[in-house]
Amino acid sequence: MTKDNEPIVKSSCFVGLMIIIVGTIIQFSDESEFAVDKSKRGLTQVPKDLPLKTKVLDMSQNYISELQVSDVSFLSELKVLILSHNRIQLLDFSVFKFNQDLEYLDLSHNQLQKISCHPVVSFRHLDLSFNDFKALPICKEFGNLSQLNFLGLSAMKLQRLDLLPVAHLHLSYILLDLRNYYVKENEKESLQVLNAKTLHLVFHPNSLFSIQVSISVNTLGCLQLTNIKLNDDNCQVFINFLSELTRGPNLLNFTLNHMETTWKCLVRVFQYLWPKPVEYLNIYNLTIIESIHEEYFTYSKTTLKALKIEHITNQVFLYSQTALYTVFSEMNIMMLTISDTPFIHMLCPHAPSTFKFLNFTQNVFTDSIFEKCSTLVKLETLILRKNGLKDLFKVGLMTKEMPSLEILDVSWNSLESGRHEENCTWVESIVVLNLSSNILTDSVFRCLPPRIKVLDLHSNKIKSIPKQVIKLEALQELNVAFNYLTDLPGCGSFSRLSVLIIDHNSVSHPSTNFFQSCQTMKSVKAGNNPFHCTCDLREFVKNIGQVSSEVIEGWPDSYKCDYPDGYRGTPLEDFHMSELSCNITLLIVTIGATMLVLAVTMTSLCIYLDLPWYLRMVCQWTQTQRRARNVPLEELQRNLQFHAFISYSEHDSYWVKNELVPNLEKEGMQICLHERNFVPGKSIVENIINCIEKSYKSIFVLSPNFVQSEWCHYELYFAHHNLFHEGSNNLILILLEPIPQNSIPNKYHKLRALMTQRTYLEWPKEKSKRGLFWANIRAAFHIKLTLVTENNDVKS
Repeated sequence: MTKDNEPIVKSSCFVGLMIIIVGTIIQFSDESEFAVDKSKRGLTQVPKDLPLKTKVLDMSQNYISELQVSDVSFLSELKVLILSHNRIQLLDFSVFKFNQDLEYLDLSHNQLQKISCHPVVSFRHLDLSFNDFKALPICKEFGNLSQLNFLGLSAMKLQRLDLLPVAHLHLSYILLDLRNYYVKENEKESLQVLNAKTLHLVFHPNSLFSIQVSISVNTLGCLQLTNIKLNDDNCQVFINFLSELTRGPNLLNFTLNHMETTWKCLVRVFQYLWPKPVEYLNIYNLTIIESIHEEYFTYSKTTLKALKIEHITNQVFLYSQTALYTVFSEMNIMMLTISDTPFIHMLCPHAPSTFKFLNFTQNVFTDSIFEKCSTLVKLETLILRKNGLKDLFKVGLMTKEMPSLEILDVSWNSLESGRHEENCTWVESIVVLNLSSNILTDSVFRCLPPRIKVLDLHSNKIKSIPKQVIKLEALQELNVAFNYLTDLPGCGSFSRLSVLIIDHNSVSHPSTNFFQSCQTMKSVKAGNNPFHCTCDLREFVKNIGQVSSEVIEGWPDSYKCDYPDGYRGTPLEDFHMSELSCNITLLIVTIGATMLVLAVTMTSLCIYLDLPWYLRMVCQWTQTQRRARNVPLEELQRNLQFHAFISYSEHDSYWVKNELVPNLEKEGMQICLHERNFVPGKSIVENIINCIEKSYKSIFVLSPNFVQSEWCHYELYFAHHNLFHEGSNNLILILLEPIPQNSIPNKYHKLRALMTQRTYLEWPKEKSKRGLFWANIRAAFHIKLTLVTENNDVKS
């Protein structure tokens, strides 16, 4: 957000090349599933069981002391071989004659003393550094490596033409390990380096710098020196060493790693480099020893654009802070970075400064930094990350005298807002402000630059964003992740807001009108919030589903239900609740309509099936059964008096009385007929029930006339009810005349069921068939009954 990485990228060729090297290995690993890691296994030789299609093989940090043809010859597709940090003493390049695809070979940090040359394959990366070679291990065959980018070497002595076999190659990076370099006193050697973009020299880490070799370069663009140990006595030796290296006009980047020096020598090195063509000077892991006193420094015209110092260890505890800080504050360069140091302050330049970029990350600066400083008139970017700032109001005052300031990063401090009632004062030029990882609350919105476009407030203690933030009408990007917000802010006060980051908050019920008020939104990141999957969330899920997935970052994986427990972990895209369960009015209307339809349906069904008629029958049956329970026991013993009760229509009485009854009585059967056996004084229904219960069988004479008789249907109903009540088979159906199904009324559904489910006897018209008919009737009464007569006489 603060663009503070831009000068870092420009100033570090080494970092850039390492990224390319590592990226190459990763690319090989990603393209092939045959990447084998055998590092740190305690191996003494290359395993023989490696997959034949292995392309990347890492054998670093083992105990391998020898490499033979048979170790790698079967790996014909091998592209990357890493054998660093082993114990190899001798290398014959012929071992790779069957590995024609090998491009990356790392044999650094071994015990190599000698190599045997052989026509080698097309290496891109060859690292023989950090070994025990006395002279640079260069084979004339290396001159054929037209694609070689990286070459790492070690040597105890140098000769001017050592690198001649590879002088015509356009190498990107040469690494020379000179840790064991040794030359007798008063002897001086030289080395010519041609066509290399980056030269990296590594010296002994614990010895004072004493190398006086003359190294000349032609096209060098980046120079890196590692392990520089200086004092006031050998400081000039080091500067003389630099004289040849820094002579070329193309050297733009100069990096010093692990440098130990006095303050006086460091200033001399700065003074030496000031008029040189170097544009980017980087010092990593700087240790200042002995003493710090005021040193004279001439800020002549310089091409240096950026000085970056990371991680300073100051072993001088009593010194003049002015002597230290003045050297840096008065530099006439564009970019200055001093990070991860114990600096507690930085002076304001005496005259209008050329600084455009200042980065003081991870120091111990307080709120008084640059207080009332009016000379930083060209400053565009100021980074004060990880310091001891506490008062946001004072930070605003600090910027008041910086008219060109556009980017301010004060993240990872202890800033608080709300200590002052009055409005904060900011320079109006600030467009990017990083206030993340502080302890700011909601009141921070009353203390912000008016024209800010990008605002980072993540990891604070903000609970809500004020509805009216009229001063932030230019805001385009807002990051409020990792706070305590409970809702998405609308865009009413942020008319130009296009990027919103509000993940990892406490948003449970997002506003349904968020997307309507933020029509210009290009990116929203609101995942990882404790969404409550209730009715209130339905509209938000619907709206978010209509927005492009390119706008909603992390959708749907980061958007999940947190409540209720039954939905916890469910993606919002899978969360659904019906309109009926969420709309109370609709629910009441639906229940009312359902009840109305049910009532209408039941009414229609009752009318269709004549339910009142059946209710009357059940009522009369119940009343009769209740009276029956009150009858004395001796009367109950007379309940079977007839062989059969005959139910028929009066229109069919002629056939019943002249055909059916005579033939049955001729067989000695006692027949119950309503006109002779109904008891006067009792109701018709009660007489029907009594006759059915006192009869072994009930005979129904079915005809169109029977269907039209309601009393016949009563008798059929009670007889059928008695069938299930007694568990007996007491119904005999006689079809006197055919009955069309459509002529049976709907309310007589029992009759319909009986005619389809039970076998009935059909009265034959032909006299020749009537004998069989009467035989079937007699068969229905195959059981002899002992009937109890009215006079208690036993009659078989």
